Amino acid sequence: MENTLPARRLERGLSQQALADELGVSRQTVISLEKGRYDPSLPLAFKLAEVFGCKIEDLFQPDER
Repeated sequence: MENTLPARRLERGLSQQALADELGVSRQTVISLEKGRYDPSLPLAFKLAEVFGCKIEDLFQPDER
């Protein structure tokens, strides 16, 4: 799954740790999300959308296969 998390995080001037703290997850979770190694749970996806003021679909796009 492709995502726009790194760009959006940098636009807001957040470090990975600051985003992790805001989400209530570990920095490793943020790293895994950004690299596409981990797909967020639905509650976490909603929290990410809330943090960035957008829709979940704006953050994550399914891989084209």
